[in-house]
Amino acid sequence: MNMRKVFLNNGIYLAWIIAAISMFGSLFFSEVLLYPPCALCWYQRIAMYPLVVLLAVGMFQPIKNTVVFSLPIALIGWCIALFHNLLHYGIVSESASPCREGVSCATVYINWLGFITIPMLSFVAFSVIVIILVLLFKGEKSE
Repeated sequence: MNMRKVFLNNGIYLAWIIAAISMFGSLFFSEVLLYPPCALCWYQRIAMYPLVVLLAVGMFQPIKNTVVFSLPIALIGWCIALFHNLLHYGIVSESASPCREGVSCATVYINWLGFITIPMLSFVAFSVIVIILVLLFKGEKSE
């Protein structure tokens, strides 16, 4: 069995695992470590949490249907995560942030290895999910 077939058969599972880990990770940060989420974190959660359900259901649906419903949500989450990272690293001014009350969107709770922050974790998760969904869609079309 070639790698392409393996990926086409298991890509949705991989995307679902990433979405589930992201969901539980965000809940761990807020409910166990008691880091209050900012407005942008909430928006990213609003994009990530439905992906867990959509990708789980997608395991039993044609890949095209799964991608059509999941990719737009993943892209929205990716854009929010990108903006949050630009804000976090000072590329975008905090005055452009939707965080007006409560926790600042520029607050750094974790800083692993000097660059891995909560928004970076979200950005990487959304990026990998988007890449998987695009590759699955392209792979499905070529077969």
